[in-house]
Amino acid sequence: MWAVVYIAPSKKIAEQIQDLLQREGVLVKLRGYGFDQDENSFVEVLVPEAEAGEALELLNAII
Repeated sequence: MWAVVYIAPSKKIAEQIQDLLQREGVLVKLRGYGFDQDENSFVEVLVPEAEAGEALELLNAII
């Protein structure tokens, strides 16, 4: 199962977070959020449930 660890306000920010987490060895998946999915739509950042704690620690350190 996958867990949402962050909801980014745009695809660009979601991709930056994805890159950061992947560099730390965390598997990441992005999923569009809402009805209008374009460059400025919200994007969910998902990680495997087993890695959610580590991902949240990394995000808290940078945000």
